[in-house]
Amino acid sequence: MPAAIRRRLATIEAGLDDRSWLATAVVVAIAAVLRFANLSHPPGKIFDEVYYARDAWGLIDKGVEWNYKDGGPSYVVHPPLGKWLIGFGEWAFGYADAEHGISVPGHLFTTSPEFGWRFSAALFGTLSVLLLVRIGRRMFQSTVLGCAAGLLLAVDGFHLVLSRTALLDLFLLFFVLAAFGALVLDRDATRRRWARALEAGLDPTARGRAGRPPTGWRNWPWWRLATGVLLGCAFAVKWSALFFVPVFALLMFLWDVGARRSAGVRRPWRDTLLDGVPWMVLAGLLMAVTYVATWSGWLFSQEGYYRLAERYPDAGLSDTPIIGPLWNLVQYHQAALGFHSQLDDAHKYQSWPWQWLLLGRPVAFHWTGDGPCGAASCAEEVLLLGTPLLWWSFLPALVALVWLGLARRDWRAGTILLSAAAGLLPWFWFALDGRTMFSFYAAPTLPFLVLAVVYVLGAIASPAGLSGTRPVGGADEEASQDRRLVGGVIAGAYVVLVVLCFAYFYPIFVGQVLPYEDWSGRMWLDGRWI
Repeated sequence: MPAAIRRRLATIEAGLDDRSWLATAVVVAIAAVLRFANLSHPPGKIFDEVYYARDAWGLIDKGVEWNYKDGGPSYVVHPPLGKWLIGFGEWAFGYADAEHGISVPGHLFTTSPEFGWRFSAALFGTLSVLLLVRIGRRMFQSTVLGCAAGLLLAVDGFHLVLSRTALLDLFLLFFVLAAFGALVLDRDATRRRWARALEAGLDPTARGRAGRPPTGWRNWPWWRLATGVLLGCAFAVKWSALFFVPVFALLMFLWDVGARRSAGVRRPWRDTLLDGVPWMVLAGLLMAVTYVATWSGWLFSQEGYYRLAERYPDAGLSDTPIIGPLWNLVQYHQAALGFHSQLDDAHKYQSWPWQWLLLGRPVAFHWTGDGPCGAASCAEEVLLLGTPLLWWSFLPALVALVWLGLARRDWRAGTILLSAAAGLLPWFWFALDGRTMFSFYAAPTLPFLVLAVVYVLGAIASPAGLSGTRPVGGADEEASQDRRLVGGVIAGAYVVLVVLCFAYFYPIFVGQVLPYEDWSGRMWLDGRWI
């Protein structure tokens, strides 16, 4: 196989690199400590935990979301998977609800109930940092840049608050990121299959199967199928995961075409349509099956809202075996969609998509003026606010990514931009209808915004030679080394400044009691943050 083709099909082999995994472990440990330390504070249910913690316990107790006050099923407008995951922590560590007279010990051991309903969010938040480190390392072929991405996510206040609260958006972020990671692994696996086949003597210009890599279950695109399953999980947390499906499908297709073109296939577009699209369709079917499977508690019980026609005679439901439950599930989805399409009630903390990256209106999850704090007036708050220095870098980074991507013709830049756009741009459309929105709707976009920043840091820390090509020696090589040193210092200084900014705002991310003046000093945008 020619060296040029081998180079074009090359992927990073990340298997058992001890040093990279040690560095990964350090970053993940930092993330875990930040997320699990004093997780039970603040006490009680904060913000929408009053809904999701109770819905989660209903799923564990009865298989469906349950209204313990009225003694009947709850009408909910989000799929159940995120609540099942919250419920796992309640099952493991105990659940209590004084208002409804519930107190249940944990099956593993009993802790405070707050720890139980926040445990899964902290766990998946930590795992999302792990995913981003490994995805960043694979994409940038650099352990340093991969760890930088994970560290920036670990010290982001927005991610930290969601990781310490029983809401759904952190789980949505995790599964979207996991699906993206599987997609990147599928890209690498496809290129390795072609490289092995070419090394074995495959003629890519041959017609039919003779010009394609060997088939058989060992060569199936398993990571592509995993992408479908993980997207199904994301969709089963919140429907907004659907925004990422067309973008990920487009990336699958374009990467397949690119691999075939690099291998020397005569008609890469046609062959991808013939060979690649059927696997994409199968991945889509797996996504649908996974989504429906997460409703198993509703499907296999008779207690769920809209489950039985006899209880809702005017809803157009059916009790026909097998078909009836599926039809009723469709009707339930239509009712929930109607709720979402009419959600335009004003809210104190609502915001618009163009405000999110500017931190124009963060959400206060918890606030109290109780002390003690050593001052006459105190403040304790949990504010869903991104680490300002990091978030205010996102827009410049996206602009730089457009320029660098065009200049370098780099697939990574386009991938990050498309994925970030998938999570943000659809909300601009809904804003035209005046839909009520909150800044945490941007959660699944956050890892891609961090990758955009790290891409730019990598460009600063590892510039090309002054001539625009790799230096070959002499003065050009020496100048390039100097630029790399300066760029590395700049990139490192930026990461340190983000960490320091995070440390300054940390008290209002976790609800530490502060003198009122200290709290007020952290409200940099005054009324917009209060």
